[in-house]
Amino acid sequence: MRYVYPVALAKDEDGEFIATSRDVPEALTSGVTKSEALQAMSDALGAALAGYVLNQPGIPVPSTPVQGEYLVPVAALVAAKLALRSALRDEGINNTELARRLNISEGAVRRLMDMDHASRIDGVIAALTALGAGIIIEDQRQTMVAV
Repeated sequence: MRYVYPVALAKDEDGEFIATSRDVPEALTSGVTKSEALQAMSDALGAALAGYVLNQPGIPVPSTPVQGEYLVPVAALVAAKLALRSALRDEGINNTELARRLNISEGAVRRLMDMDHASRIDGVIAALTALGAGIIIEDQRQTMVAV
């Protein structure tokens, strides 16, 4: 799954840009400029999706953008951890089994899964590989206007 969500911007009465996502309504932020609001939205999406993985069985799939929306990706490490959680769920295994496959402690797996822990992305990729999954890194502009 691509962790890139359509985002709408609107100006409020003070002239700030308010960023919202119809797919992840919990992600709400603002900025003085469009660029600032969109950058803040990347962080807001990451935080909201982290909440989804703790409280719900799955995360929202990004919808097709409509005219005037911006595509905003979540941070690479957040996307990798979301992919890891999805792969773990899809395989039907627990942290202990993943730790056994990786020959690391269960605590180390918990840290890899912790959305707030500053894990090294290569550790998350190794865990994904052990589950028969992976990630693709794409070079593109961070935000772009949908056509």
